[in-house]
Amino acid sequence: MPSYPSYRPRRLRRTEALRRLVRETWLQPSQLVLPLFVRSGTGVRQPIESMPGVAQTSVDELLRDARDAAALGIGGVLLFGIPDTKDAIGSDAWNDDAPVQQAVRALKREVPDLVVITDVCLCEYTDHGHCGVIRDGDVDNDATLELLAREAVSHARAGADVVAPSDMMDGRVRAIRAALDANGFGGTVILSYAAKFAGPFYGPFRDAAESAPQFGDRRSYQMDAGNSDEALREVRLDIDEGADMVMVKPAGPFLDVIHRVKAETGYPVAAYQVSGEFAMIQAAAERGCIDRDRVMIESLTGIRRAGADVIITYFARDAARILK
Repeated sequence: MPSYPSYRPRRLRRTEALRRLVRETWLQPSQLVLPLFVRSGTGVRQPIESMPGVAQTSVDELLRDARDAAALGIGGVLLFGIPDTKDAIGSDAWNDDAPVQQAVRALKREVPDLVVITDVCLCEYTDHGHCGVIRDGDVDNDATLELLAREAVSHARAGADVVAPSDMMDGRVRAIRAALDANGFGGTVILSYAAKFAGPFYGPFRDAAESAPQFGDRRSYQMDAGNSDEALREVRLDIDEGADMVMVKPAGPFLDVIHRVKAETGYPVAAYQVSGEFAMIQAAAERGCIDRDRVMIESLTGIRRAGADVIITYFARDAARILK
């Protein structure tokens, strides 16, 4: 059969050893980041009904999860705080004794090799649930910048390795970089939520972080799902303002954006497999529609293949156990 191809791709698929030998994309526990939700108290582990296996915890319980993550080789944790009180400007965000700051200090003391990332935003801390100061029914961009910078400095003072502004205010990376440098935290890394798209994939997270907007939505500051060129403009702006790493969120629906950001900037790229993505896989598995573990690993591998260097995922520990 002279027309039959001499190259047969199936030859390299015959055994698992061969498949491993030529695999192009590798997923490692060290590339994963585990999100954690921390609140005040002791011995608190409050499950999130819409996110099976995820809970709000007190600092002591959070340390148990962090030690488990470190033992599995997971690269880091991302902290979200649930304050005891909320107000119009989210003032507990820069309280040095708030749950996030307490958790950071405990983590750097007890699990020092784990990278500690803190979410910098006001939505968990404001009584209206929006990511900044409200003026005339909308978020006042410039009035919010100083507050975000105060929050970032408070996290850095507690010992955070990385601060991650997720608010999507224009100019916030520049304001945070300037504040960190002015306060002696020039070595603190900024991971910017540079391309954060508005949409329906965040519902379970808002249960976990108790951060649902009390009116309206966040489309006036988070991105429109149809725009990839704008995403690249946002990313380049944040890089110019001093971001050390950039993030695309959500991950699964925006693999094309992840790929473009990595290919066109060469910067370290994080992708957030958000609560809705996690919850859908969990729900489908519970109904017997899919093999949970295989779908979990395949979804994370797809995010890596698109170009993400770091993946933030609620599956981090389960995935790490399989990968190890």
